[in-house]
Amino acid sequence: MKSMRFGILSDTHGLLRPQVLPLLADCDHILHLGDVGDDKILDALTAMAPITAVRGNIDRVGRCAQLPETEIVSACGVLLYLLHDRQQLDLVPEAAGLAAVISGHTHQPLLEWRRGVLFLNPGACGPRRFRLPVSCARLDVNSEGQLTPQLISVSE
Repeated sequence: MKSMRFGILSDTHGLLRPQVLPLLADCDHILHLGDVGDDKILDALTAMAPITAVRGNIDRVGRCAQLPETEIVSACGVLLYLLHDRQQLDLVPEAAGLAAVISGHTHQPLLEWRRGVLFLNPGACGPRRFRLPVSCARLDVNSEGQLTPQLISVSE
């Protein structure tokens, strides 16, 4: 089983910044954590790599409204749990055998480990809100299932 590189973004709110695309170019799979805001963003990302996306609170029309609220992605023997708002998490990640909980919604980048589980929020890479950074993330999963996350600032 080969390693995998995930490009992770959230809260595009209808804006896929051109500066984000090179950051996703070498990714095997793209994860979008909701508040996509425009079906064209799904099309653009799908043209780059396979994509798994979940619905955010603003995704109310078109294909974005049809996205699931949660997804589980299996990579190199580990499970990644995707949802838009971590406050909606209704399971115990370590008991469920999850390696990571990946969410968006807050627009604040977060990378922390709790009880052996990675909690990752790439922040937002759509329109800037308040003084929060514009960011996304990568996650490398090696052939033994070890996770190496990285938060990435997006230049404006």
